[in-house]
Amino acid sequence: MARQRIALNIKFLSRFCGALLAALFAGNAFAETPTLSLGLPLTCEPGKTCWIANYVDHDPGKGRRDFMCGTATYNVKSNSGLRHQGTDFAIRDIAEMQKGVDVIAAAPGVIASVRDGMKDISSRLIDTKTLKGKFCGNGIAIKHANGFTSQYCHMRQGSIAVKKGDRVTRGQKLGLVGLSGFTQYPHLHITVRRNKKIIDPFAGLNRKQACGPSGQELWNAETLAKLSYGPSSLYIAGFAGEKPHHKKARAGVYRETTISRTAPALVLWVDMFQVRAGDKLVMVIIGPNGKTLHKNIRTMKKDRARAFSFSGKKRKNAAWPSGTYAGVAQLKRTNTEPGKKNYTIKRSIIVQ
Repeated sequence: MARQRIALNIKFLSRFCGALLAALFAGNAFAETPTLSLGLPLTCEPGKTCWIANYVDHDPGKGRRDFMCGTATYNVKSNSGLRHQGTDFAIRDIAEMQKGVDVIAAAPGVIASVRDGMKDISSRLIDTKTLKGKFCGNGIAIKHANGFTSQYCHMRQGSIAVKKGDRVTRGQKLGLVGLSGFTQYPHLHITVRRNKKIIDPFAGLNRKQACGPSGQELWNAETLAKLSYGPSSLYIAGFAGEKPHHKKARAGVYRETTISRTAPALVLWVDMFQVRAGDKLVMVIIGPNGKTLHKNIRTMKKDRARAFSFSGKKRKNAAWPSGTYAGVAQLKRTNTEPGKKNYTIKRSIIVQ
């Protein structure tokens, strides 16, 4: 019996040492750094039905610095300094929010906390002191493996579809994108932490360089391919037959596909994220005959996290000529901030 035990122990040690040696020769004597694989946290098409409005702020002080060392983020007082702690995925407008855009689990885990019952209302319209401790609004936290958690904020009141303790899979519906908490537009804010430390999914763990992709991003390959860096966005645009107002545009009012020939004006409007001082906004309306009906060039005077602009022409004759009119808005960047230098959005309208 003793000989059998010795033989078994030798066999066990042999296997253990063999595995250890294999790991050493592979350059991985211990387990790889634990990580998290994230999918898109809402059902949308990046760049078409949702847009990243803000990234994680890597500067704990008064400066702003996203993972590319651009400034597509903002300062907000938090437990980690003056830092925006997550990634903001904006949707088109309030009308789209009311139709319903699903928030989904970016990775499997267990629901750690839930809050619901807060109204969907812009923080501009309320005393933000009442939001103390509730800036996230209606939201959910998910506990993942290896000390990771993800937090989903600003969800729609009454939409939460899970409860504390539920186990969820990647892609499972959690609720809907909303306008609750400290926010001025409908969007989903997602924060990722590991052992309570903020982790930018675009930077990942243990990034060595200060700026740019690390090769250790937490987004899975399929999702990362959809999320190319864009410090600015021309995200919604359209035509109006009158002087447009930003509140109406952001509520989803100007969605017409046709305008009357007797409309008092023909105006192209655009809503933008992360405009910079010195940017040139070119707005052009082209008539059904292919000729330029109207062109306006405006130089942006200051940095704006969100900006609404419009340009057009009043009707001088009895009626506008019938046909399809095209509108092009282009933002041209002149500074040295990383990212694209030109952003373009096109829209059309039928006048009849």
